[in-house]
Amino acid sequence: MEIYWVLFLRTIFLYIFILIVFRLMGKREVGELSIMDLVVFVLIAECVAFAIDEVEKPVLQNVFPIVILFAVQYLNSLITLKSKKVRDLIDGDPSIIVHNGVINQEEMRKQRYNLDDLFQQMREERIPSVQQIAYAFLEPSGKLSIFLKSEDPLIFPLIVDGYIVENHLNYINQDKEWLLQQLAEKGYNDIEEIFYCCYENNELHVQLRASGNNGL
Repeated sequence: MEIYWVLFLRTIFLYIFILIVFRLMGKREVGELSIMDLVVFVLIAECVAFAIDEVEKPVLQNVFPIVILFAVQYLNSLITLKSKKVRDLIDGDPSIIVHNGVINQEEMRKQRYNLDDLFQQMREERIPSVQQIAYAFLEPSGKLSIFLKSEDPLIFPLIVDGYIVENHLNYINQDKEWLLQQLAEKGYNDIEEIFYCCYENNELHVQLRASGNNGL
C-alpha cells in the first residue's frame, strides 16, 4: 500500500512542477513549437516517466535534469529573442512553396515536402486550385500559410530586429542598396535602431526600437 501512496504523491508533485516549468517557458501554441521546443518537451516527458517509474530514487534526483532542460530552454529563448539570425538558425525560415500559381519543385525537394502534403493542406483551407494562390509559405512549424490572388497584396517585412531580410527584398524585385537609400532619404541611417520595416503601398513603414530595448 505504501508504494501506491508514494506514486500518488510523486505524480501530484511532478504534475504541479511540470505545469510551473511550462508556464515559465512562455506561451506558445503546440502547433507552433520549434524543433528546440519539441526536443526539450520530449526529454522532459522521459524524465517525468523515469521519476514516476523509479520510486527507489529520490524525486529531486529525477527533477534535476528537468531543471537543466528548463535552464537551457530559457537561455535559448533569451538568445533567440535578441537575435533573428539565431532564430533562423534554430527554427528555420518560412519557405515559399507556391508563387503566383506555380509550385516551387526545388524548394519542395529541399524541405522533403510532397504534392500530397500540399493538396491536403489546401483542402484543409478549402482552396481547390493552385492557380488561385499568390503565395503559399511552409512555416517552420510545418503549417502551410496561403495567400490568395484575390486578397490584398502580401506585405513582406524588410527589416526585423535590425536585420535586413534579403529574401523578402528579392520578392519585391529590390536589393539592399535600394533599401538603404530609401531609409537614408527618410533620415534612418542606423539599421540596428530599426525594430520593424515593411514596404506597403509604395512606401516604407518604419518602427524604431523602444528606448533601452535591445533586440526586443
